Amino acid sequence: MAVQTPETPTAPGTDATNGNNAPGGTVSLGPAAALSCRECGERFALGPIFACEVCFGPLEIAYDLPSGDPEGLRKQIAAGPNSIWRYAPLLPVPADVVDRPGTNPGFTQLVKADNLARELGVTGSLHIKDDSGNPTHSFKDRVVAIAVEAARAFGFTTLSCSSTGNLAGAVGAAAARAGFRSCVFIPHDLEQGKVVMAAVYGGELVGIEGNYDDVNRFCSELIGDPLGEGWGFVNVNLRPYYGEGSKTLAYEICEQLGWRLPDQLVIPIASGSQLTKIDKGLKELIALGLVEDKPYRIFGAQAEGCSPVSRAFKDGHDVVRPVRPDTIAKSLAIGNPADGPYVLDIARRTGGAVEDVNDAQIVDAIKLLARTEGIFAETAGGVTVGVAKKLLENGVLDPSLTTVVLNTGDGLKTLDAVAPTTGPTATIRPSLAAFREAGLA
Repeated sequence: MAVQTPETPTAPGTDATNGNNAPGGTVSLGPAAALSCRECGERFALGPIFACEVCFGPLEIAYDLPSGDPEGLRKQIAAGPNSIWRYAPLLPVPADVVDRPGTNPGFTQLVKADNLARELGVTGSLHIKDDSGNPTHSFKDRVVAIAVEAARAFGFTTLSCSSTGNLAGAVGAAAARAGFRSCVFIPHDLEQGKVVMAAVYGGELVGIEGNYDDVNRFCSELIGDPLGEGWGFVNVNLRPYYGEGSKTLAYEICEQLGWRLPDQLVIPIASGSQLTKIDKGLKELIALGLVEDKPYRIFGAQAEGCSPVSRAFKDGHDVVRPVRPDTIAKSLAIGNPADGPYVLDIARRTGGAVEDVNDAQIVDAIKLLARTEGIFAETAGGVTVGVAKKLLENGVLDPSLTTVVLNTGDGLKTLDAVAPTTGPTATIRPSLAAFREAGLA
């Protein structure tokens, strides 16, 4: 017996045969059965397409997932590698994925943040899901790993993306490991650490004059041009596969909690895809019987300088109006988030919320997490910790429940955010007398 994910109903009379839209014919991507429109439910064969031909809605993966033996599936997962490939039976990847050259991200720490909990007045269980431990030090390694397998299946030779920084590095590293050419596109004014990390892997790195939305528009044009033939854009024509990598955060969190759902999650919003796919992953675990079905609340976190989803939530709107980003949290600086409306639906359906914090609050939250838990988060992590603090202060987050806050990247990538207010406590002569004079003894 197979479980179909609830977001992907089969439309009568449509073709769900693997690979009819793909170069080279049939593909095998594990339990992935078809592409399904999130809006109208129309189904299409697996291939490098991302928009519904009927209503232009976004496509996502429909599955035939294993069911009927949750305990056996838990044992199979536990016997797997300490990477996202332990969940291969639930992902659009071939059965031998673990044997293929890749960066093998995932199974990062879920840190029980007792010190931070005391600081914030949390009486329940507070955890930081710290994805800075991935190969290129951000959660983007997860989504790229899935996209690489789709690129292989569809015969692409070049990996590409539009990126606010972390994705560019993840694509460069994965391409180098898997033997692809890479050419990635970024806004021209990114943090230097992210620029260097994206360039060091030897692929082509192209700065575009403008913000992320300008970069994304350019990439969409390139896909439709002969220049883009043979190119797999991980977050455009491979987006349905790429997005599934974020589900592994949901899988890991629940497994690391002893196969239990958290009560509350605080998740950063850039495009909004990560939040929507974590919700999808939680619902899949419930449908498979791997976790007990109970309510959970999802909270989205944005920077005030790029907060179109937060504004729409607070105003009670269903439409997200684009903005021009102006924030130190550049990894979240997407002014026209593709999944914004779906984020609103999930926050409202689960009884959560979408909130934002300003740049000063982001910096304070980065320092707070570092001081209490020894985790140096990038600015996106400052956003989630800052939003969690704000929601607790406003009585929106319940301090007595099990709460998971996501840190999606390493603070070494965004040093400029904290450098002006962080440095040596004192500079002294090399003598005990000078040490005493400085008041440090």
